[in-house]
Amino acid sequence: MKKRFFISSLILSIGLVSCNQKKEDKAAPVAMPYKVVAVTKSNTSLLAEYPATLEGVTDIDIRAKVDGYIEKIYVQEGQEVKKGQLLFKLETQTADQEASAAKAKVAAAQVEVNRLKPLVERNIISDVQLETAKANLASAKSTYQSIIARINYATIKSPVNGIVGTLPLRLGSYVSSQTTEPLTRISDVSTIYAYFSMNEKQQLDITLNAAGKSFQQKIAQMPAVNLILSNGIEYAQKGKIETFSGQANTQTGSFNVRASFSNANKLLRSGGSGTIQIPTNLSDVILIPQNATLEMQDKRIALTIDKENKVKAVPVEVRAVPGGQFFVVDKGLNVNDKILIEGVGIVAEGTLIKPELVDYATIINPVKKGIN
Repeated sequence: MKKRFFISSLILSIGLVSCNQKKEDKAAPVAMPYKVVAVTKSNTSLLAEYPATLEGVTDIDIRAKVDGYIEKIYVQEGQEVKKGQLLFKLETQTADQEASAAKAKVAAAQVEVNRLKPLVERNIISDVQLETAKANLASAKSTYQSIIARINYATIKSPVNGIVGTLPLRLGSYVSSQTTEPLTRISDVSTIYAYFSMNEKQQLDITLNAAGKSFQQKIAQMPAVNLILSNGIEYAQKGKIETFSGQANTQTGSFNVRASFSNANKLLRSGGSGTIQIPTNLSDVILIPQNATLEMQDKRIALTIDKENKVKAVPVEVRAVPGGQFFVVDKGLNVNDKILIEGVGIVAEGTLIKPELVDYATIINPVKKGIN
């Protein structure tokens, strides 16, 4: 009897232990600690980038005004020249002969006028003959001056200070005023203009954030812009936006914009390219680390912590801050929302965590680039 009681007690004990073990297996998992931060507002600057083409203050095509063969070339490609400096000389042998003949006709016409003057004064002949002689003299002088002008046009000088472009034609090439290709191009690059375009929304974002009441005041008070050269290096001189086109292009919906850059060392040349960076200063905006978000399909997601310390995925609309470490959050988060900054991409939505609150200032302050 005692043996049966002992066995029954043993079985009951084993059953209780088994039930307790199952209850322990079904108990809630332990919440793991993860770092979170309560978001607040800060100030920053964003950089909008636009591809640009570079041109000098003036880019003048040098063309021949008269026909002739290139006899001399006095400059080299890329050479810096002054206004009035000799560039080309065309062959003028035929024109020189014509000038000599025209000069002789002028002299002959002058002799005729001189011969007739005393005869008219003594009333030997009528003044009609003298007037005819004077007209012939004027015609001869005009012909001579025209030929001399043609000879002068054969000596081609630079109309401005600038840099010589390519020289597509060589010695002996025949040119005329109808030649399609210019002899060269002279570019005044003391100041470089960067031409680029932006859409209507970008134009409004920039101008609405600029100080000033009128459109011209806003342009005048816009912050300086950067020029990133084609090799990725930032140009040392800051630029200034000078003009917006008066209306949007009806086909593209874009505005043409011009910024100017000082180019005293002549580093920049016409025909080059680069990227314009326009800063937009923002005040009282929410900043979060980029690594506190993840991308799912076409959406950017931040992980917030609710009152029960459970993770919740929230879609956010963001803009990147220069430096690649922060986002400006336009939509999706509010001040004092707690977001996960550790384990993003690992912790699943709905997971219970043990939040470890990190001071927002320690997240923002170490990174100064792009922060005002």
